[in-house]
Amino acid sequence: MALDLRRQLVAQLVESSRILRNYIDHRAKARGTTRAQWIVLFRLRAQEGLSQVDLAEVLELQPISLVRLLDRLVEQGLLERRHDPKDRRANRLYLTDAGRRLVDDLDDLRDAIAADVLDGIPDEAVATSLTTLRELKERIKTLSDSTDHAAAK
Repeated sequence: MALDLRRQLVAQLVESSRILRNYIDHRAKARGTTRAQWIVLFRLRAQEGLSQVDLAEVLELQPISLVRLLDRLVEQGLLERRHDPKDRRANRLYLTDAGRRLVDDLDDLRDAIAADVLDGIPDEAVATSLTTLRELKERIKTLSDSTDHAAAK
């Protein structure tokens, strides 16, 4: 019985994550952005001046995938690259005024999505779920790291 519940939980996490990503994509598209762009903008608001390499690492993205995403954000006037004065090969990333306005607007959208998705769920259940999900995330990262380390041998 316990194994069946664990399988159901993992399956539910995968399915719920996919559905939530699609829902967020749909809501973000209505604001003229994408979930991927949104994530970059939020991270840069919190840590402006990151290098492209550091941002890719933080977001766990391949650098080439991030570069294309950053190119689109620069073209849209939401982000600017500045040469790193200490390393001419590196760029530092900064939000433009338009980028700041958009990410502030996306705060409202994030709050609306959370309210819609969690409507009727008691705060205690949200807190317990959050604790459990954080524990699962750390466990998965640990397992991934040990698998990557073993594969490198």
